[in-house]
Amino acid sequence: MGERASIPTGVPIVVVGLGFGDESKGATVDHLCATRDVSVVVRGNGGAQAAHNVVAGGVHRTGRLFGAGSLTRTPTLLTAATLVDPEALVREAWELVELGVEDPFDLLTVDPDALVTTPIHRLANRTREDLRGAGRHGSCGMGVGETAWFDLACRAGLAAGAVLGNLAAPADAPGAALRVRDLADRGSIRRRLVELERFYHPLLVRGSHEVPSLAVMTDELAEVGALLRVESSLGCLARAGERGTVVVEGAQGVLLDETYGFHPHTTWSTTRPTAARTLLARAGLGRAYTLGLTRAYTTRHGAGPLPSEDASLVGALPEPHNGVGEYQGAWRTGHLDLVLLDYARQLCGGVDGVGVSHLDVADRVDAVLRYVGGEGAAWSEGGLVHRPGRDLDAMAAITRSLADVVPVREPTDVDRTLALVSRAAGAPVVLTAHGPRREDRSERTRSRAALA
Repeated sequence: MGERASIPTGVPIVVVGLGFGDESKGATVDHLCATRDVSVVVRGNGGAQAAHNVVAGGVHRTGRLFGAGSLTRTPTLLTAATLVDPEALVREAWELVELGVEDPFDLLTVDPDALVTTPIHRLANRTREDLRGAGRHGSCGMGVGETAWFDLACRAGLAAGAVLGNLAAPADAPGAALRVRDLADRGSIRRRLVELERFYHPLLVRGSHEVPSLAVMTDELAEVGALLRVESSLGCLARAGERGTVVVEGAQGVLLDETYGFHPHTTWSTTRPTAARTLLARAGLGRAYTLGLTRAYTTRHGAGPLPSEDASLVGALPEPHNGVGEYQGAWRTGHLDLVLLDYARQLCGGVDGVGVSHLDVADRVDAVLRYVGGEGAAWSEGGLVHRPGRDLDAMAAITRSLADVVPVREPTDVDRTLALVSRAAGAPVVLTAHGPRREDRSERTRSRAALA
């Protein structure tokens, strides 16, 4: 029998990052769209803070809300779990037009229940981070987490001063948050913005950011609302499944998950593939193939634990598409951390295959096999054990304990890296990349993948 590709055709594919983000999700989705009959790319978590880079045909694109298959004119679906920033959508649409993609909004469908990120959310987010000073959480400063939190505050009827998660309500929460369905009616937009501004006023007056006028924000939101094709995710997915392969493009990485990431340096989003799998099943598309991604080394932006961090690697490893963000913080680099990769596998409930990128520099880093140290119920034989629950205090304790562990490192090379990653992820390596371009990616056949 001949060799077959390990990434299947004819089933939905969920692409998920097994780190803190920046695991080449965008480039991987672009590859899938260029090599398969993909009917839609689904964005099912996060928002405009998800910067996914694609290098193809001599051009570079950073996608935030439009899917990473946009250069192949593959449609995008933003589900109800995506946080929609209208300003970012317009900027990204113009960038796509400049790259030769005509009428980008014709490629976009948005669920009516999706939350809308406004300038008020963005400025509230930045004000909170400013007030934290040296104790910043590591936010991107784009208001995405604030959008999700404000919705939860409305649902809970949060009173002024009450704390939800790790954020305090500046005033009594109103009845509902702004959603995509509201963008079809100017009156609804203005009413939600008035409520939003009143809620955040006590916080914003403590900062240095100027809030745009309600009239300007109302006009801009209404203009974008008129451009959107709004439809329920389930109906869109059901039809897409009949036309071709559905690909879910995860945002950020599972180690930033709102529940099981290292609190408080996390995102207000479920970055694990569980919600995407459930949505696909509800749409009648059956069991999805989960493709987990990692670099040949470990990275993260800004504050938070990175046990394998090695400052010397920042200059040694090229990083053309990431840098220092005013709110996000510095770009940080560490060695390949198999302890965290194993924990990511646990958070995913397992993956079916693994993609490994940046293999062109695999021989410049070490592999972390285990930690020395680490105390508490979450630790076992130098590794972390995922114990289901929603205890943020327990996750914060694990975060603190990571500061005291000592990584045990050994040299590695490309072949050993692939074998170690496969073992830690509990799945074969099915996709490799030795550079940032579309042509630098290669799928591994079953017989070859089984050797990893």
